[in-house]
Amino acid sequence: MSARNPSSLTLAAARALLGVAPGADERELRSAYREAAKRAHPDRPGGDAALFRDVLAAYRLLQDQPAAPQIHFPPACTATAHPAPHASLEIDVATAVSGGEMDLAIDGRRLRLTLPPGLRVDDKVRVDGVTFLVRHRCDKDTLIRGDDLWLTGRVDRRVLTEGGRIEVETALGPRLAWISTKAASRGLVRLPGQGLPARGPHAAGDLFLRLEAVSSGVESAARSLLKRFAAAWAA
Repeated sequence: MSARNPSSLTLAAARALLGVAPGADERELRSAYREAAKRAHPDRPGGDAALFRDVLAAYRLLQDQPAAPQIHFPPACTATAHPAPHASLEIDVATAVSGGEMDLAIDGRRLRLTLPPGLRVDDKVRVDGVTFLVRHRCDKDTLIRGDDLWLTGRVDRRVLTEGGRIEVETALGPRLAWISTKAASRGLVRLPGQGLPARGPHAAGDLFLRLEAVSSGVESAARSLLKRFAAAWAA
């Protein structure tokens, strides 16, 4: 993946790359940039120099945008209806991908939420007059940026070296991927359309697998096939 010229990066693409919403303040931008830059840094396992340059370009582009003007409304002359109460709803990456049910207690009430697959940050979920704004709870092995899903996949070192079609173990279960020599050396493989599922105006995102080599003694499919061939030939 080649780095894009900062001038060719759109605002929407820059926000998706850092995983921030329109109107994000400097603190939010800086925090999102640090997290994205840390994961993409070429000196780290699974890092990508081109992606790192794109992250930096996106941060600079969003920094240059003027702050949204504050609008002050005059006091109302008549009583207005109170807006529906709202709260933040933090969900893990597995729920964001697959959906599910949650039981919550709020204002002395117990609420059951049925969550659809593909919930993005700032999506709204309403139940019994309460509006929830979605937030994602990520960790070092599972991350969501915009529509894209990032997972750390652990692969036997020998299997990773040989490459081929490999079942990669992740925190969200196994993922099948074709690992080329280039992907193995970079420690990163992209699976188009396997990120967050499509929902509303959002298309399906991509899945980025950060490949972490481990020594588990697992034999690769290529080596197993070679052994079977040699045994059959010897017989």
